[in-house]
Amino acid sequence: MVVAAGVPVQPDCDKRSAMPDNVTLVRDGLIATVTLNRPDRRNSLSDPMLTDLGAVFGELRDDHTTRVVIVTGAPPVFSAGADAGLKSSMSAEEKRQAFATRKSQFRRLFERANTVLEGLEQTTICAINGHAVGGGWGLTLACDFRIAAAEAQLWIPEVDLGVPLGVASTTRFVRMVGPARAKEIIMGCARYSAADAQAWGLVHRVVPGAGLAAAVADYAGLLAKKPFRPMAEVKARINAIARTGIPEVNAMTEGFLDRA
Repeated sequence: MVVAAGVPVQPDCDKRSAMPDNVTLVRDGLIATVTLNRPDRRNSLSDPMLTDLGAVFGELRDDHTTRVVIVTGAPPVFSAGADAGLKSSMSAEEKRQAFATRKSQFRRLFERANTVLEGLEQTTICAINGHAVGGGWGLTLACDFRIAAAEAQLWIPEVDLGVPLGVASTTRFVRMVGPARAKEIIMGCARYSAADAQAWGLVHRVVPGAGLAAAVADYAGLLAKKPFRPMAEVKARINAIARTGIPEVNAMTEGFLDRA
């Protein structure tokens, strides 16, 4: 088995699932690592890759032996976002035209894969090993924890490319950082450092790139030792509360004063 350098797995004891080359799934005991595997295209999210991601996450959803799932990208980046065939030599208008004319089921496939990822009972960690752009950054937000290489940059270029950011990623940004910061990130299209993202709560930890694999493996090992059922139930409750606010039933049953 060939595993890209910097991907936080242990090849000596890994078992690789029979998945397409767009995505690799490697199991190591209680921990599974999903790797976006199109380094020649900077792990851009094509329709086939998103289809494969959905299949991998679906397989893990029904896997009773995995407790922690790591999501990362084949070096040197995490993901360049939607695959639209853009080139650095293109003008801004040429890039907009490329986005406008591409034929893709991106939004449907992206939402389907991210919904399964966010809903996994296992704890999920995103190892942001390099730049995370557009949908690439959006994908990180569907994970429970995000640990980033200090060298990574993150940005949302969609508005500059003439398209709105998808509803799912927009919702997660608003939920995590509030509407004002979400507008700054999504509408301003600026590049941010991993440290910026950490300051806003969009990244939990920032470590030197050379130490990312070890940091992610250590944290995954810590989480894998915890009792699985309460971890899964608390995760589901937190996700539900984040979507709906404090459940109304709590206000009804726990908000009364004692009266004579």
